[in-house]
Amino acid sequence: MSANIAFLNHKKLQENTADDIENKLHDIIRNKRLSAVFQPIIDIRTATIIGHEGLIRGPADSPLHSPIKLFNTARHYGLIAELEYLARHEVLQSFYDLNGVGKVFLNVSPDVFLSKYSRGGETLKYIHEIGLTPQQVVIELTENTPSIDYQLLREASCYYRAMGFEIAIDDLGEGFSSLRMWSELRPDYVKIDQHFIQGINYDPLKLQFVRSIQEIANKSGARIVAEGIETEDELIAIRDIGIALGQGYHITRPQHYPVKAVPSHIEQTLGAKYIIGQQQPGQSYTVESLMKHSPYVAPELCNDAVLHLFELHPEINSIPVVKDGIPVGIISRYHITSQFSKQYYRELYGKSSCDIAMDGKPVIVEKSVSLHDLSDLMLQSDPQYLSIGFIITENGTYAGMGSGHDLLRLFTQMQISAARYANPLTLLPGNVPINEHIDGLLGSKTAFTACYFDLDFFKPFNDMHGYKKGDDVIQLMGTLLKEECSKELDFIGHIGGDDFIVLFQIHNWKERCDTILARFAEVVKWFYNAEERERGGMDVEDRLGNRTFQPLMSISIGAVVAEPGQFESPHEVSSAAAIAKKQAKKITGNSLFIERRHY
Repeated sequence: MSANIAFLNHKKLQENTADDIENKLHDIIRNKRLSAVFQPIIDIRTATIIGHEGLIRGPADSPLHSPIKLFNTARHYGLIAELEYLARHEVLQSFYDLNGVGKVFLNVSPDVFLSKYSRGGETLKYIHEIGLTPQQVVIELTENTPSIDYQLLREASCYYRAMGFEIAIDDLGEGFSSLRMWSELRPDYVKIDQHFIQGINYDPLKLQFVRSIQEIANKSGARIVAEGIETEDELIAIRDIGIALGQGYHITRPQHYPVKAVPSHIEQTLGAKYIIGQQQPGQSYTVESLMKHSPYVAPELCNDAVLHLFELHPEINSIPVVKDGIPVGIISRYHITSQFSKQYYRELYGKSSCDIAMDGKPVIVEKSVSLHDLSDLMLQSDPQYLSIGFIITENGTYAGMGSGHDLLRLFTQMQISAARYANPLTLLPGNVPINEHIDGLLGSKTAFTACYFDLDFFKPFNDMHGYKKGDDVIQLMGTLLKEECSKELDFIGHIGGDDFIVLFQIHNWKERCDTILARFAEVVKWFYNAEERERGGMDVEDRLGNRTFQPLMSISIGAVVAEPGQFESPHEVSSAAAIAKKQAKKITGNSLFIERRHY
């Protein structure tokens, strides 16, 4: 009997607790008792803030203060749409009131994204009411339901994109079908779940996963956000892979206000140690080099005034449309003049606002972006933008215009310059760009390691097997270096013949050298015939007619660690690396010699 009474009392207590939680949830929604916090998302290449993720907290004195508890409870009681709609308003209003920098990322569940709350346009209306624009807002889909109607999701994302919003998917690798969602929606941003970021600096499996995701992003045009960065080593590893954006406690914890600048310790990590590695055409130049100051108009300006502006400036092909400093569209000279040349068109629409003649999805790019990345973006865009041009921003605000003609002209000049000094066999930079890059490293006081690679016993192999096979070995060497060195950080140069140099900035350069040695040893033996492989070398005749035994080819690497201020010129660096290489050649077989002396 007593056991039954205890059971009934416990059940009644649970029911009362559940009723109390439900009442508290209704009270939070009815009285709008939510508060927003913001965590910055940074551009890892430039160490600048591109936006903030808006997060929600319940009342501090409530058991629903935790966002996980709050939203799970709302979903349990069928109030998730009402809560998310209220949270959306709170984040947007706070971001505007606090003068947030860049874009604001809004968390939205897929089922709510498809509901009447989203499709009715209330969010767009509210954004305009408080003074923001859709171009400042990224809808971040948080996957928390096992069943998704992808057809409806595609339609909803197109609906929002047509209004100017961007789309992100959250927690890639954690949910039910995040890769499918990426394939179906083709989002602008993809956030990698923090599980794959934490400890990435010592976990090769996580490292390979994130590299693979970055490769997919390069093909799809998405920008990757690494979530949950909690240590400097994780941030450096993410930077070395080439991930575009980062977020996490190591950068900044969520704050009640959007921060205005990247913390100094992050700037030091990303700035002082980083110089662009392999100089592909356009990689060392930024969009700012193409920027021209151009007249712009507000969307409320009438079409007659825009046409008059085109008459005053015959040299421009387009005019950007800017609202409150944020670019919202572009007007093409060809489009507006062709439209208004139609009969009665000017009489009917000349006094109307120019947004009816505006392209609402122009190419917009930050001035800090490399020309190489810009060229990729232009290739993925509609061909018309080569003539219309692209809008250039600084931290999201209008800065100027750039033209496709200027981009092609500068790119062509850089390709000609790069080809002039490239080795014709490997197409790697020769001595002039090598010295220029060392100069840049020394001038910026950037730490790096210069590794001089030299093939052992190459000449007798080339004499015995012919120059064609010799060229194949040289090309193999160039390919191995390209595959094992960081494209973002390391510079590979071909000094000439069988001599190469790599200027490493990546922290695990020694492991990469060991991998190159191991791979070369495995592959090079197949350039020899079966008998030579069996003997481990070949007999060759020297100039005096004497036969000598020459082992299979190997690599000698001489490494010099260059700390800031240690060397004053490229000549000093190359001399020290040559001395280290001579020491390496004294070691039998594939070898790495690290110069420990301080110059």
